[in-house]
Amino acid sequence: MAVYTEVDQETLKRFLEHYYSLGTLVSAAGIPEGIENTNYALETGKGHFILTLFEKRSPEKDLPFFMSLMDHLAGAGFPCPLPIRGQDGGPLQNLKGKKATIVTFIPGKPVMAPRPDHCRACGNIMARMHLASADFTEPRPNPLGLEGCTEIFKHIRKRATQEWPGLEQEIENEISFLNGVQKTGLPIGIIHADLFPDNVHFSGQTVSGVIDLYFACTEALAYDIAIAINSWCFDESGSFKKDNFAALLKGYETVRPLTPVERKALPSLMRRAALRFLLTRAQDWLFPQDGVLGAKKDPLEYMKILSFHRGKRHIGDYLEEGKQP
Repeated sequence: MAVYTEVDQETLKRFLEHYYSLGTLVSAAGIPEGIENTNYALETGKGHFILTLFEKRSPEKDLPFFMSLMDHLAGAGFPCPLPIRGQDGGPLQNLKGKKATIVTFIPGKPVMAPRPDHCRACGNIMARMHLASADFTEPRPNPLGLEGCTEIFKHIRKRATQEWPGLEQEIENEISFLNGVQKTGLPIGIIHADLFPDNVHFSGQTVSGVIDLYFACTEALAYDIAIAINSWCFDESGSFKKDNFAALLKGYETVRPLTPVERKALPSLMRRAALRFLLTRAQDWLFPQDGVLGAKKDPLEYMKILSFHRGKRHIGDYLEEGKQP
């Protein structure tokens, strides 16, 4: 989440009056966290909601997919935001030249320094999402798969070489390795694809909901686990947290056991996930969008994580790990 497009109170009042039946606007505050879309916390006469204006990595053609997926998950009892239908019956409206939606507010708050119990809950809720979306029939290819990441690398290559000497060769080597990894036999389904700690809300020790499904796509289910491990199982200094890793896997497998193929593939999937965030962060660092309210994120954090994974071949290697990346 972030704020790229500023919307004043009067504009928001007119927007609500024209498109929705949510009562009078009481307050609105921009949400600065994250880097993708513009988000505002709204309070109206009928409660609390989140307004999202879709920005650079949310193509308009994909927005109906996200709306349908949230409808489906919420209908299956999964705790995620539910798009609010406008007076025209649709979940998408226009605001300041961009597509926008209002969704229900998810209570609780994220835990930004997760312990093993939080990681166990993360694994559990992720597996629940995978099962709840198993009968969701609308596909969306992953635009940030290895092919998409290779295109980002081509775009940023020259600037990245100037900014971070030596990084170009590291990325080239990684793309070459990942292109040679066996990719068949992995169970495929709908994944969240961005399940960082700030996208999971807790009330006490219990997950109250999962937010920001605007990267969701059709992918290897284990790739979702790989993304979560990279974001939940390393601390701010880049140190690997073995207990978090074990707890996250245990939480997931209490709901959906991994197949042998998934367990074998997980180390290389974690490398692919680290490469993705290294490249997207580098792109945002080198080509920032004008007017964003929010801090850029250091891409080299993910170079450390990627380097750590390169020495691992099996899940057991992580469970025996005591070193820092």
